[in-house]
Amino acid sequence: MTELKYNEAGLIPAIVQDVGSGRVLMLAYMNSESLQKTKETGETWFFSRSRNQLWHKGVTSGHTQEVVGIRYDCDCDALLVQVKQQGPACHTGAVSCFYRTLPGQEEHLACDFLFELERIIDNRKVQKPEGSYVAGLFAKGLDRILKKVGEEAGEVIIAAKNEDKNELVYEAGDLLFHLLVLLSQKGVSLSEVLAELERRHSQRNEVKK
Repeated sequence: MTELKYNEAGLIPAIVQDVGSGRVLMLAYMNSESLQKTKETGETWFFSRSRNQLWHKGVTSGHTQEVVGIRYDCDCDALLVQVKQQGPACHTGAVSCFYRTLPGQEEHLACDFLFELERIIDNRKVQKPEGSYVAGLFAKGLDRILKKVGEEAGEVIIAAKNEDKNELVYEAGDLLFHLLVLLSQKGVSLSEVLAELERRHSQRNEVKK
């Protein structure tokens, strides 16, 4: 704590990262008090420069951030806060505050889109818009969703046996989409699945050492 270098206003930038996906969620500022409260409570607290006061992330929206670890950079003047995010991080409803791209820099990250798709599916489950295919699946319940996952898995197998790359890509997309619906139905996040894959990878690497 004594090594950290706060600016003239007593603040230090805090980059918040989803520990499961590695995705950058937001940038905020902490002072020594908010950092201490973050450590004590296990959830993120920041200092609002516009309101000139501490704020507890997600206290009104429910989109809290469970802190997994806090790191600081080589110059001791920036923090990296790794969290388990509940719901979207951005007040706009986007998964991350960094959802816009500068003109001419439209390189798209497929992983980012998966998290955006997860958010859309979760919204359909809650909002239940009329005419929504996803809302209709949720309304029909778990058995219907499981049936669709099984059907799409079969289609992937057939496409692979047919050795048709375009068909396989199409059917794999259907399977992945319906798997996301199933995960949402069961309250499992994509970040949790990715974290499990990362755990297995790390475990295998440790065995090899």
